[in-house]
Amino acid sequence: MVIATFLYLLCLGSWIGAIVFFSFFTAPIVFSRLPVAEAGKVVSGIFPLYYALGYGTGTTGLALTIYFARVGDRRSLWSVTAALLAVSLCLTVYAGVIVRPRTAAIRSVVEDPNPDPVRRAEFDQLHRLSVRLNGGVLLINLFALASSAAALTRNA
Repeated sequence: MVIATFLYLLCLGSWIGAIVFFSFFTAPIVFSRLPVAEAGKVVSGIFPLYYALGYGTGTTGLALTIYFARVGDRRSLWSVTAALLAVSLCLTVYAGVIVRPRTAAIRSVVEDPNPDPVRRAEFDQLHRLSVRLNGGVLLINLFALASSAAALTRNA
């Protein structure tokens, strides 16, 4: 059980840490130091690994919470945590598999000095959706972390 708990906490901490580091440090610094076109290329290069990390840590974390809900103490808290992680994983997969490719397909509109207003509006809408999904995953994962802390606390 100790190894499973360690692996679970490593997954959840890595997932939350990646979101925080990318959202509040990497992307803002890249976009403040490079021209928009170049910054977009750098961030687009990061995204496949960023989402892969979310898929891997999310899937492993979810599997472990389901395991804890079946065999551990505080099963209801682990069930809540599993539900939260399932929602986070679904949002991450949607952002990575649906939204990211659609955004990447029209990303060149940002570099165009006279962009088609419809394509630019579509890009802006997809970007806002991506940011909201990312923020939602972060908030849900923080709730999952709090639920995990309660489940792991002996005298809660």
